[in-house]
Amino acid sequence: MDSTNGSQTLEAQAEAFFDSAPPLQNTHQITQKLDQFIQHKSSPSTNGDARRIVCVTSGGTTAPLEQRCVRYVDNFSSGHRGATSTEYFLKAGYAVIFLYRRGSFQPFCRSLPDDPLVECFEPTDELNIQVREAYSEAVKRAIVDHHAAVTGGHLLKLPFNTIFEYLQMLQLIATSMRCLGPCAMFYLAAAVSDFYVPWKDMVEHKIQSGSHFLDVQLVQVPKMLSMLRKDWAPLAFCVSFKLETDSNILLNKAATALEKYKMHAVVANELTTRKEHVVVVTSADNIIVRRDKSLSGNDVENPLIKLLSERHAAYIKDSSRQV
Repeated sequence: MDSTNGSQTLEAQAEAFFDSAPPLQNTHQITQKLDQFIQHKSSPSTNGDARRIVCVTSGGTTAPLEQRCVRYVDNFSSGHRGATSTEYFLKAGYAVIFLYRRGSFQPFCRSLPDDPLVECFEPTDELNIQVREAYSEAVKRAIVDHHAAVTGGHLLKLPFNTIFEYLQMLQLIATSMRCLGPCAMFYLAAAVSDFYVPWKDMVEHKIQSGSHFLDVQLVQVPKMLSMLRKDWAPLAFCVSFKLETDSNILLNKAATALEKYKMHAVVANELTTRKEHVVVVTSADNIIVRRDKSLSGNDVENPLIKLLSERHAAYIKDSSRQV
């Protein structure tokens, strides 16, 4: 099959996916928020440089098994990578559109316990509560930083649950960011479902448990990365992720994804070491990025975002020369 036919097949698959997906709720409100955010942040900064906006995707998508969903296929992604990276992108001067799974890890919450509402506070009497002393600084810092990012117009948070919501919202975001040209970046850290049940093929109500076997036919999710690069935001700087449990195949899989989907970089991470180091795979080289263990609380996302920010700046500069 030649590349033209392959492209047509992908476009047909994508069109079929979107046509059969349940309509996205609040599309008008989401589009309005995106347009306002992008318009506000896309004007040149005080030094004349174009402002950079990154879409960070975070957490895992669900693949429902019923239309009135009780059961679904999920993955282990907690959203830690995307949420932590968002903090470092903000520090690097980016405006961030944070597309995240509901209930997943959030920016500025790394120092808080897993269930902060019940663990961070204690009652002073029957009617009043206060922050526990052990968490007072962490809670204050998280609230102050989050408030500054959101009210300052630097952070727009958009939640999703299902693979249907995620891909429809990603398309909305990408087409809205198309006007930014090379100043747009996509940092696609979300764990996206590889397989799903088409909406028209799902049962409406809860699957009953009377049988010893459950026969569900899953269909491969169309690879929308190619659509993002080719149609939705063709000038944007795009970074995807490749996670494997077998380190022997990781770099080859990342290199294949780089070429197949025309990414500018692929972050290769192996399951057991992903918080210690990653490899940024590009067409020119492979760069190992390590967490600085000498610094307390330092994350691998810190040097990772610094590297990608530098590569994005060089991409913008090269793009301006070609105009």
